[in-house]
Parts: sequence; structure tokens; C-alpha cells
Amino acid sequence: MIKVIGAGLAGCEAAYALAQAGQKVELYDIKPSRFTPAHSDKNFGELVCSNSLKGNDPYTNACGLLKEEMRRLSSLIIEAADATRVPAGGALAVDRQLFSQYITQKITSHPNIEVVCEEVKALPHDEWCIIATGPLTCDALAEDIKVRLGGGLHFYDASAPIVSRDSIDMDFAFVGDRYGRGGDDYINCPLNKEEYQTFVRELLGAERALLHDFEKGEIFEGCMPVEVMAARGDDTLRFGPFKPVGLRDKDGNKFYAVLQLRKENAQGQAYNLVGCQTNLKFPEQKRVFSLIPALNKAEFLRYGVMHRNTYINSPAYLNADFSLKSDPKLFFAGQMTGVEGYVESAASGLLCALHMLKKLQGKRPEIPEDLCVLGALSAHISGANANFTPMNANFGILRAAVRPIRDKKARYEYLARRSLEYIAEYKKLLNKE
Repeated sequence: MIKVIGAGLAGCEAAYALAQAGQKVELYDIKPSRFTPAHSDKNFGELVCSNSLKGNDPYTNACGLLKEEMRRLSSLIIEAADATRVPAGGALAVDRQLFSQYITQKITSHPNIEVVCEEVKALPHDEWCIIATGPLTCDALAEDIKVRLGGGLHFYDASAPIVSRDSIDMDFAFVGDRYGRGGDDYINCPLNKEEYQTFVRELLGAERALLHDFEKGEIFEGCMPVEVMAARGDDTLRFGPFKPVGLRDKDGNKFYAVLQLRKENAQGQAYNLVGCQTNLKFPEQKRVFSLIPALNKAEFLRYGVMHRNTYINSPAYLNADFSLKSDPKLFFAGQMTGVEGYVESAASGLLCALHMLKKLQGKRPEIPEDLCVLGALSAHISGANANFTPMNANFGILRAAVRPIRDKKARYEYLARRSLEYIAEYKKLLNKE
């Protein structure tokens, strides 16, 4: 018997995939006897923030590509989304109630799944199990995970935006570390006094996303948003994350303020806006940060987010198959692993199930390569990363084309076609006896 803890998108995806393969599954959840502070529906797979699962076109949107990869691997969550879709242009939006009802009916009617309404307070030992309890994991289990891992849990997600390397305007930027120490770890984006003051003014006036009441104190004590920092005084950012001290371009010029961008992945295809964790709404992030000259045409691979999110420092504790390094029968799925977003969470549940099935057969898991989004997310949670933070699906985490493709539309189409060709081969590997 396999235990799956948590009946959100990741847990339901994992439980269903295992059951479809003939495995007996116990799916544990506190619903309907109890609810987390963010949940209210008795059904499983509840969407609590938005009815949109983001873009659906695999050739223009990385999350759309991930959906198509999952669709071709018989994902329950994508099947439910397709069945309950409502008009939303290029996005895959669903009727939230029907979506959850569809998933719940599939789970509760499956002969290989037993639903157990019970709070799990501790990790099992030497049992086949998938932990998919999400960012609002109950306190007792969260504490046990923390003890089992010797720490390594984060209780808020305060992330800065990430932009693509190719979209940075290097006519307004330069590479280098502070005090001429050399290296190319940072791209520096200078601002003069007028540019800095305009940026701060628009930052302070920008519209912010709403937080749940239970999130506010915990998050802001842990990591201050750049807009809150800026409100403390006109020069606060210049003496903080935008400090220009020790930064000069190749001509020796000094600057009024400098935003630094740091490599987000080993390939150097994605860069993080250092110190710019933010709670601005996504369109406002694009508008305000694009005021920085070097980012005037920036392509945002991921926007900054701030919300409570219990997640593991996965590169330290998880294998690429999402199993615990110290206990290969114990898997983690969902946002707890450091994937960001509904579809990404479900994808991790699907991967856990596929990898566990291989192990149950006495075989090595087939880890997808970063030629597809599934593989790129697997690499993100398991690759060396001293600044590990949650990541969503974006084209910047895929393996770059052998020859650079400057046109964004052509580059995305190439990466998507390559990905789906790879998924066809990956599916054959999974089905190989």
C-alpha cells in the first residue's frame, strides 16, 4: 500500500497515476473535517487564488508547454482542466467548483484509492509515501519534516523577479563585481538621479497584491518588500540593494544608484533582480522595473511573489526523482519542493508517481532531461543552487538552443517543438518493460 499525504493538485495527480498503474493507494487529507486558513471547499484539488492555470499555447507560453507535456503523459489535473474549461482567451481557465468536483469524483470512485480523512503528524519511516501537503502544511507535520531534515524549511516565499539574459539591454548595463574583483556573476544596471527618483516614485505608487491576514506578519518580518523599504525614505534603496558603492563601468564611471542582476541558473539564461522581492501585482512589476534603462525591454520569466510557503531546500535534501536522499521510498511533491504554481505542483506529483512506479519495479527512475519543462523543473529542485527559491515554468530554465536564436517567438517555438519531440521519446522509455 502506498500512502499519499495531501489531496491538493500534486497529491491527487500522484495518487491517480499510481492507481491507474494498478497500485493500491491511501490518500490522506484533513478535509472535510478541517480546513487550512486558505481553503474552504470540501472537494479535493481546490484552486484558492485564481481560476486561471495560465497560458495554454505550448509554442508561446512555457506553462502551456508544461500542460501539453503533462497532457501527453495522461495527467488527471490537465484532463480535469480541459473538461471544465471556461472562455478566457489564450489562458486555460476553469470553473473552479466543477474542476474540484471532477477531480474528487475521479479520486473517490477509483477502486485502487482509499481516502482517509485524518491529519498525518509525522513522516513515515521505510514506507512508500509521497508528501504533498502544500505551502500550508499543518504545524505538527511541518515540525517533523524540519526535525527529520535537520532544518531546511522556509516559512515564507519572498522572491524577486527574474528576467531573461537576452532581453537585458547591455547598452545600459555592464558586467562586474564590486571593487573590480573581476568575475561575471553580476550584471549591473546603473541609474542616474532622475531615473532613480522616477523609479522610486512609481514603485511607491504601484498597486500591490493582497495577502491573507495569516501571512502578513510572518512574511514582512522575514523579508521586506522593496516597495516597503523604499517608503522609508528617498535614499533608502541607494543605501541598500541599489547601493552603487564599489561599482564602476569599464571607463571608471561612478553612478547614483545601481541595481544588480545575479545569475539564476548555471546556463546564465536567467537573472534575478537582487534585493527586489516584491508584492506588486504582476503587470505593475513589469511596468515599474522596466523603467530601469537596462530593463526597458526586459522579458520577465518569473514575477516576484510574497506569500506563506513552506518549502524544502530541495537541492540539499531531494534527488532528481523527488525522493529524499536519506530515504529513497519517501517522496515530496508540490510547492513544498520549490516548484511555483498550480500546474507546476501537479507536474511534480505526476513525476513522483512515475518515478516511484519504476522503483517499485526494481528499476532506476527515468529522469527527464531539461529539454522539456518537466525535466527543467526536476533539475531546478535537485541541482546545486546556493540561492534556492521556488521556480515556475518558463523558457529560461530549458536547455538553450545549440545556436542562439535572438527572435523570441522563433526561440520559443523551437524550444517547444524540441520539448514535445523529447516527450514522445520519454513516454517510450516509461513504457519500456
